Amino acid sequence: MKTRFSLQTLALAALFALGAGAAHAVEFTDAKGDDKGPGNYVYPTDGVYKAGSFDITKFSAVQSNTDVEFQVEVAAGLEDPWGMGGGFATQMVFIFIKTGPGGHSDAPPGLNVQFAPGHEWNKLVVLSPQKKARVTGEAEAKASKWAKDIVVPNLTRGRGRMISGTVPLFTSGATQGSIDGFSYQVVMQSNEGFPAPGDFLTRKVNEYEGQHRFGGGNDGDCDPHVMDVL
Repeated sequence: MKTRFSLQTLALAALFALGAGAAHAVEFTDAKGDDKGPGNYVYPTDGVYKAGSFDITKFSAVQSNTDVEFQVEVAAGLEDPWGMGGGFATQMVFIFIKTGPGGHSDAPPGLNVQFAPGHEWNKLVVLSPQKKARVTGEAEAKASKWAKDIVVPNLTRGRGRMISGTVPLFTSGATQGSIDGFSYQVVMQSNEGFPAPGDFLTRKVNEYEGQHRFGGGNDGDCDPHVMDVL
């Protein structure tokens, strides 16, 4: 039996108006040093997984007339040791957005998380170093139940400590023309190019850490495979 990590929606931490080029924005900050999952997860042993790589420190969404840009900052400088081409490689960010009533209480396979009643999500923006075609193909094959609500930027980039991607306003769920009333839950995972057959490009947590596996969990499929949550 799986043990799922229950997530609840956070209240909007900040909301401010911008100039003519961008209508609205929301921004959250998150404490450093909490990239341990439920409390005892540890990083893989390979040197590409630098300390702080999966520690979310800031999240923002900025709306223009036609688009929304999402930015997620981590505690370590981004690197591209696997030659992904976008300025980062090891992280994979899931931005769950509640745009209105109802929604999904489960998450795509490989995360092992569930959302509390009343805190379901309506749209999911995925920031991955994989090419868009790979991410959308995996979503259609492994997460078909949610595929119509999974949004992938045409280009996701990492620079400094910031991962960012832009999606059209409509597909982000802003059908009322503004992101002001949305709520966000940001989940940090790791890009896995060779996932388990049913998992959506996610890296597993085991009892003991390995070269490319997180440790501090369980070898069975009964952990939340999440390093940090904002």
